[in-house]
Formats: sequence, C-alpha cells, structure tokens
Amino acid sequence: MAKEKETAKKTTKPAPKTKSTPNKKTDLIKKYRTHKDDTGSVEVQVAVLTKKISELTKHLKTHKKDFDSRRGLLLMVGKRRRLLNYLRKSDEAKYDKLIKDLGLRK
Repeated sequence: MAKEKETAKKTTKPAPKTKSTPNKKTDLIKKYRTHKDDTGSVEVQVAVLTKKISELTKHLKTHKKDFDSRRGLLLMVGKRRRLLNYLRKSDEAKYDKLIKDLGLRK
C-alpha cells in the first residue's frame, strides 16, 4: 500500500505555466508589422506588451502578494501608454485601428 501512494505521487504533474511562447510572439509580430523585416514598430511593441500584460494580470490574480511582478506590470502598462500616446500624435488612424483591434478601449 505504501508503494501505491509513492507511485501516485510521482505520476501527478504540476499545472502547466502560461508563458508566452515564441510562436505566439512571432504571430503577433507578423500580424502587426508594417513591412517584412519589422519587429520594433510602435504597433508591434504595443501588441506584444498587451499580450504580456494580459498574461501577467492572470498570474497576479492567483498570486496576490507577488509585488515584484506587480511592479513589472505597472512598468509595462506605463510603457504601452507612452507608445500609444506617441502613435496617437503621429498617426491617429493607425492608433484607432490598433485600439479597436486589441480591444483596449471600451
């Protein structure tokens, strides 16, 4: 009976972590890029930050006392806000399209 408990403990696996895989990131880059080699345009940066923010928000809902991650989240939100402000000033049509596509404003 003791052996059965040991094997039962060994077979249980921890829950998979929801980390951003490179495929998800490359898919976002392909969707929002402005030209073939684009990886750093404002639209791409905002899309990648939005994905990271949503994943970190899910993490913080379960780990309420993870203050270091919370600080990282606030820094990411601030960076996204600055990028969106720049995009709104430079090209409002792209800004409106991006906001609507990412579902950031209600």
